[in-house]
Amino acid sequence: MANPNDPIRPPTPLLDTVTVPAELRRLRPDQLRQLADELRQETISAVSVTGGHLGAGLGVVELTVALHYVFNTPDDRLLWDVGHQAYPHKILTGRRDRIRTLRSEGGLSGFTRRSESEYDAFGAAHSSTSISAGLGMAVARDLDGKRRNVVAVIGDGALSAGMAYEAMNNAGHLRSRLIVILNDNDMSIAPPTGALSAHLSRLISSRPYLSLRQLGKAFAETLPRPLENAARRAEEFARGFVQGGTLFEELGFYYVGPVDGHNIDHLLPVLRNARDSEVDMPILIHAVTRKGKGYPPAEASADKYHGVVKFDVITGKQAKAASNAPNYQSVFAKALISEAEADPKIVAITAAMPSGTGLDLFAKRFPQRSFDVGIAEQHAVTFAAGLTCEGYKPFAAIYSTFLQRAYDQVVHDVAIQKLPVRFAMDRAGLVGADGATHAGSYDITYLCCLPDFVVMAASDELELMHMVATSAAIDDRPSAFRYPRGEGVGIELPAKGTPLEIGKGRIVREGSKIALLSFGTRLQECLKAADELAAKGLSTTVADARFAKPLDTALVDRLAREHEVLITIEEGAIGGFAAQVMQHLATAGAFDHGLKIRPMTLPDRFIDHAAPARQYEWAGLNARHIVATALQALGKSTGVADAPARA
Repeated sequence: MANPNDPIRPPTPLLDTVTVPAELRRLRPDQLRQLADELRQETISAVSVTGGHLGAGLGVVELTVALHYVFNTPDDRLLWDVGHQAYPHKILTGRRDRIRTLRSEGGLSGFTRRSESEYDAFGAAHSSTSISAGLGMAVARDLDGKRRNVVAVIGDGALSAGMAYEAMNNAGHLRSRLIVILNDNDMSIAPPTGALSAHLSRLISSRPYLSLRQLGKAFAETLPRPLENAARRAEEFARGFVQGGTLFEELGFYYVGPVDGHNIDHLLPVLRNARDSEVDMPILIHAVTRKGKGYPPAEASADKYHGVVKFDVITGKQAKAASNAPNYQSVFAKALISEAEADPKIVAITAAMPSGTGLDLFAKRFPQRSFDVGIAEQHAVTFAAGLTCEGYKPFAAIYSTFLQRAYDQVVHDVAIQKLPVRFAMDRAGLVGADGATHAGSYDITYLCCLPDFVVMAASDELELMHMVATSAAIDDRPSAFRYPRGEGVGIELPAKGTPLEIGKGRIVREGSKIALLSFGTRLQECLKAADELAAKGLSTTVADARFAKPLDTALVDRLAREHEVLITIEEGAIGGFAAQVMQHLATAGAFDHGLKIRPMTLPDRFIDHAAPARQYEWAGLNARHIVATALQALGKSTGVADAPARA
């Protein structure tokens, strides 16, 4: 197998002449097919080195070329929803020389980012934002009296989110000039039919057809109301029969399509017509593409190589490192399956992340009790609440960073009604290459402030199993447990978890001088720090809080009473676990007796993409930082420099 870190780069003579879109627009239309082929090969070659999101980008190569060819970017605004699709866009917009730094420390972001390039009109790493942002830009343009185009490319499942339809409804009402490209790369709403489809798309997006429709509309408005309504219905029926897209038309969009998103000769005239149209309503162009297009291993893959690690270009084999420990996602899935085998009321919900959360394994075992609701976290939470009302026990497995999108539903539909929905919060803490947009930094803070919520954090994979069992047993209030991405620590696991006593932590190591109270998987770093402190003659207790809410106040009181220094450690933002501890201690008057308490949280800044170990170094949450914090509290020299900050 070829070395994935040193692939043979394919020749790209035409792409080598294109650094920015202005140079692309100097090419002849008959050269664009070659350019697209070279761009696809360059994308594959680059991602084989870096890993990342491959399939979605391969599906929009021709569309990317056509958009930058037709529209005057960056003056014309081009928005890529999610950003998974944007690697070819980055290559064409002055970043090819850095494309092999994707998602690595100091390198390009895996998503669009305004600070990275003027061609990234809007930063996007969570889905379904493009139409809302694009509409805002279009309205701002109108208020300024300018003429630039605004184009939003949405696809890869992003149209399953309610926010996209809210934006379309508003856009249709405002009738602002906005172009939306529906990148239909999964299940075509209406499949293209070759030359006829292309001809119809060109026809219905052309000025004569638009003018004819406007004339027909104006004529209908002169008729008496019954005849006007009948004329409108007849026109809609005829148009829907020929071209489809009735849903989008009902939302106030002019629908064009479907068009073959891989045929540049079909794309160019449709995009030009949209660019030059005088229609007083937003336009939606329905482009049918194939995820993973042009790379056989990706086309053959079930997820079309949505996310990959480094891989061999020739074989497609990914260079996944072997591990002796299972990952947290598979541990969660197996634990939930064990609980569901004993309780037929347990069901599982995911928001378009079945494999990411491990619920694909649950779905294989219990297909009728597993629900993928699409990219619709708000719906997922309230859907779970409804199931709970009827006696079921839903586990909503949602990435911590994505649960933020459903916070009102967590508060209003779950917490206020005290419904026992169980939240499995995946990707807690820092997540490495996906960076700040996907870090699970805030869930401790935003859940601990809710009355009657049980909030847990697993310190290892065995604790995760116990917390799944604990949540399954809680039937009088909502609960949540958080766990990180990646492998566990290698603990032997039982067939089934054991429910924990609610609100009770545990002492892992006894000491007398310093107390380290960990919430989450920094427990291993606390144990290392305790070893270093012991070598300095400082006896150290290490405790695993397990619960941030309800807090084990007896444990906290004991640690405060029996130690000179109490340090809390968590993989969350300011205002989380430490705030719960300090609120209790302040109320109990513990500070009146000279207790030195030091909270260690994620810093008050966004942490950029890098290897997780580097991110925790920047965050100051490794063993050496814990030791330094303890020594500083005691007034001793640390010999440790502050953690280097990288925003």
